[in-house]
Amino acid sequence: MESESNTSREDGLLTGKVVHLALPVRWSLVGQEGRRPAEVACTYDIHPHGARLLSARAVNVGDLVMVERGRNKAICQVVWAGEPASPLRGQFSVQCVEGRTPWDEELRQMEEQYQPVILDDSQRGTLRGFGRPEANRRRRPRFNVEGQAEVIDGVQRVAGEVQQISEYGARISATEILRPGTDFRLMLSMFDISVAVKARVKYLVDNLGMGVEFQEIRRGDRPLLSYVLSKLRTKKVVEEFVEVEVVTERLAAVAG
Repeated sequence: MESESNTSREDGLLTGKVVHLALPVRWSLVGQEGRRPAEVACTYDIHPHGARLLSARAVNVGDLVMVERGRNKAICQVVWAGEPASPLRGQFSVQCVEGRTPWDEELRQMEEQYQPVILDDSQRGTLRGFGRPEANRRRRPRFNVEGQAEVIDGVQRVAGEVQQISEYGARISATEILRPGTDFRLMLSMFDISVAVKARVKYLVDNLGMGVEFQEIRRGDRPLLSYVLSKLRTKKVVEEFVEVEVVTERLAAVAG
């Protein structure tokens, strides 16, 4: 499945049709004195207008770089770089400013992929401390956050805000509220990082917001969500989302 939201240079981890795919590339800084020696990097995810790369050499936002894959090359600009002291160190996002992306063919052949938010035993490996999924879901801390949300329900797209978030869900406000039990896609933008999930509405908050539960997360976005949560851990934890009991049978009767 693909997301087709607009992209700007100010976007950190590029939104839109993002595909998590590791491709070897070469890149080099471009300046007034010409090109610098080429470096080897690997894409973390790719996009019609750019990519997120992982390299041993640091870059700065605004740098121009030449990115090459085989005979294909493009001039790109660095639009985001991971903080050196964070788990995202070495990662940076580029957006093409001249030429087509060197991975156009891979994008045509692949679709965006998602994976379950709750990993089964084979996916977790031998990690300790995991009990029943529902018990773990309830124990995860929740944080207040200010960010943008885009609710994608079929062909309908609704802009909103994310107010609270945890590893397994969020509370969002939107101009149009979906009914409890509705499945939809959700794009979250926080700290210049974009995370895509498939979610389900669990309850309503005063008809102004929705408590949603994450069902699946875009492959490659789990570390990004963990990074966002790690930045929020210094702030006060929200004990519980404020839930409003919703009788779905009554709503169905009114709708009928």
